[in-house]
Amino acid sequence: MSEEQNKNYGKRWYDKDPVLKEALDLLQLSSEEQKNEAKDYMLQLQEKVASDVIERVYEIVSQYQGKGNRWYDNDPVMIKAVEMLRHADPKTQKAAALKLLLALKNNGFDK
Repeated sequence: MSEEQNKNYGKRWYDKDPVLKEALDLLQLSSEEQKNEAKDYMLQLQEKVASDVIERVYEIVSQYQGKGNRWYDNDPVMIKAVEMLRHADPKTQKAAALKLLLALKNNGFDK
C-alpha cells in the first residue's frame, strides 16, 4: 500500500469492516445492471432501519446528489441504498455485505 493509500485508508465508513469494504468496492466496479439489482436489494433494508434514520438518509440524498465526490453520489437511488446500508445495525450490514458479495461475484440476485 502506497503512503497516499495508507493515509486515506479507513476514511470511509465501510472501511472498518473488510466484508463491507469488499462488497462496496466490488459494487463500485459492477455493471449498471448489477448496480440496479444491488440498489433494489439494499433498499429493502429500510424495513429494518428506524424512521428517524430514514429521514436523515433523505437529507443526505438531497445534500450529496450530483455534488459529492463519492462514486455513488451521481445516482440518488444508489445514495439512498448505500446510506440505508450504512445506518443498518452491524449484523444486518454483515449479512447484506455477504449477500452483495455473493450476488456480484455470481452475477445476480435471487428474486
